[in-house]
Amino acid sequence: SWFLGVIMADHEDDDYQCRIKEGDYVVLKRGDIFKAMQIQPRKKVIFEKQWFFLDNAVGHLYGATFEIVSGGTLQPEKPKDTVSSKEAGTDNRNIVDDGKSQKLTRDDIETLKEQGLKGQQIIDQLIKNSSTFRDKTEYAQDKYIKKKKKKYENTVTILKPSCRILALMYHGREPGKICHMRYDTLAQMLTLANIHAGSKVLVFETCAGLVLGSVMERMGGYGSVIQMYPGGGPVRAGVESFGFPAHFHDMLHEFPICHVNSLLAGTLDTTAQEKKARLEEKRKKLAAAAALLEGRNADGLVIASRFHPCPVLMGLLKFLSPSRPFVVYSQYKEPLIECYTKLREHGGTVNLRLTDTWLRHYQVLPNRTHPVLLMSGGGGYLLSGTTVAMDRSKPAGSQQAEEPAPKRQKLTDTEG
Repeated sequence: SWFLGVIMADHEDDDYQCRIKEGDYVVLKRGDIFKAMQIQPRKKVIFEKQWFFLDNAVGHLYGATFEIVSGGTLQPEKPKDTVSSKEAGTDNRNIVDDGKSQKLTRDDIETLKEQGLKGQQIIDQLIKNSSTFRDKTEYAQDKYIKKKKKKYENTVTILKPSCRILALMYHGREPGKICHMRYDTLAQMLTLANIHAGSKVLVFETCAGLVLGSVMERMGGYGSVIQMYPGGGPVRAGVESFGFPAHFHDMLHEFPICHVNSLLAGTLDTTAQEKKARLEEKRKKLAAAAALLEGRNADGLVIASRFHPCPVLMGLLKFLSPSRPFVVYSQYKEPLIECYTKLREHGGTVNLRLTDTWLRHYQVLPNRTHPVLLMSGGGGYLLSGTTVAMDRSKPAGSQQAEEPAPKRQKLTDTEG
């Protein structure tokens, strides 16, 4: 009975986690459009030219679809009857888009709305009054219904935030904010940097906090993340959208990139003369992050920013333990080629790879399989590698005699 009680308690906890609660950060979805926000009581939300309140969603399961009814209130969508057998043509060659196939005028549609007809009912009327609908192929019919749903159906789906959903949202709405990083590239970064619970990871990013949040999500609240930030303070708007529990933020530290050289040189002063409470708090944070970095035993490094990655990479690599992965993202390949060359000259890294990922969505249908026409042109480039301990104990003259002279000279320069 004790064992059964534990299972039931776990199940209840899982169920609680899967339900929408007041104060939760959620992602609204309609078609391919996403929007992140927090559930607040009686707060008017505007999404895709429609306004509504999220209060009625509280208590329902994540992934539920709601209909927007009069007064901006949400009500759970009723399951629809799916029509399995429908009349369809073999191809669309005889269909002429002359605008005369639809018998209903705009005024007729407005009248239907006034009579209280909702999205699906209006779509049914449009199908009934279309002279070409039965002649369209099954795929064209689905396409037609999808297009009309987008226009007339007042529904919204509420999703639990995740790095995949937020990456899709940013890439679709504001790609400039995340340096045009595509979601598959972000997935590659998390894999190449071997992000997992219990690691100590350095992150330098200017992607609105999306990369930082993704690293934190993958670590599950265990280990430590040190955000190296440029300018006056760290930017973390994207991290907020994940809606992490409080203990996730205990693992997060911050360190200004401008103090890296003084930390490496051992001249960083973490003692503050000012006694103001805010400055004292800032000093404590700086000292805690410095203490984590000083060990120079970090387990991974992730760089994704609009700044040139070379100086950042060369400085931050010194904080990694040997045999640890690093990954650098850039929208363009030229800065990464420069990094690659510098690393080869400097030594201390192996398995250097410069890659880009090619992503294509395909329409897969009988005799009609082809790439989707509107697709992403590029997802950016990644430079990845592994650190190794450099043996600096050998004297410069101990190189093998048969080695070519220029190569021997280069090694002498780097070791001396």
